[in-house]
Amino acid sequence: MKILLVEDDRKVAGFIEQGLREEGYVVDVARDGDEATTMAHVNDYDAILLDVVLPKKNGFQIAAELRREGRTAPILMLTSRDATEDVVRGLDAGADDYLAKPFQFDELVARIRALLRRGGAERLEVLRYGPITLDRLRHVAVVNNQRLDLTPKEMQLLEFFLLRPEEVVRRTTLLEKVWDMHFDPDSNVVDVHVGNLRRKLIQAAGEPLVATVRGVGFTLRRGSVDEILPGA
Repeated sequence: MKILLVEDDRKVAGFIEQGLREEGYVVDVARDGDEATTMAHVNDYDAILLDVVLPKKNGFQIAAELRREGRTAPILMLTSRDATEDVVRGLDAGADDYLAKPFQFDELVARIRALLRRGGAERLEVLRYGPITLDRLRHVAVVNNQRLDLTPKEMQLLEFFLLRPEEVVRRTTLLEKVWDMHFDPDSNVVDVHVGNLRRKLIQAAGEPLVATVRGVGFTLRRGSVDEILPGA
């Protein structure tokens, strides 16, 4: 699942971003209000963590703007302001929940999961393809009743494939969406992680489920062979 974190304090943003990535989330970080609204316009986020006091545009303005435009991603306000009038103002602007700083990271994760459950039907809380089932909230992947032991990056890759089964996914897309990196033609990081994921799926399913599309990328497809030609 992909989260937009809007926080101008670099130390706080770094702490939250690292923790969420370790939990298996894909995280984009915006440092000010203008950057936040731009990123929310061009990306489809499962949740938005939104500080109130920001440069250029505050959190209340951002929330109200996104709701006026029909953006439905759940918004969790993060701020040191905990006065009742600020809570009410945030909720009236379109926020779904409110968490005052300082907070325990475990509480933040619990709030995120609660928000995602409320919109689970729209955001596909559970993904399925063939023998694979992925619970996106609990970060649990199961194949033939066997729980897979996946690293956070392998979990993100599997989620990305399950959201677009039988489609060919380019290496460049995986680098940008899962690693937040621009394409490096000399990097084999994608192939290494996909290879590890493929082996674990084969071991659990007894059949190949992820194939390399020669010269392009990868596809999640039942009956896959190790390598297929584009258009096959």
